[in-house]
Amino acid sequence: MDTFELTRTIVNALEEKKGEDIVVLDIREVSLLADYFVICSGTSPRMLDALAKASKDAVKGKYPLRPRLEGDSRDGWILADYGEVILHLFSPERREYYALEELWSSARVVLRLQ
Repeated sequence: MDTFELTRTIVNALEEKKGEDIVVLDIREVSLLADYFVICSGTSPRMLDALAKASKDAVKGKYPLRPRLEGDSRDGWILADYGEVILHLFSPERREYYALEELWSSARVVLRLQ
């Protein structure tokens, strides 16, 4: 399985559901944790749930993967772990608080959609 293609599948699903400020970080050179982080904002708990479901459904349609989910949309954060690709869905406030782009600033930005 090509992890970049998996990442593109997730990003396309997020775009279709109007996810905001989508960023893909290539963390292969800085961590053994995964190959890519996908970071996306949603404006409400309902939108965060819709983004998580859309990405899960899109991946399920192409790959034999089921994400491990953590977090809760009501708390402004959902993590979907697809193994080599980790999706972080945040409310704008939680995204600013956790500042993953700053924390992983040594990672290469592959994509930024605003």
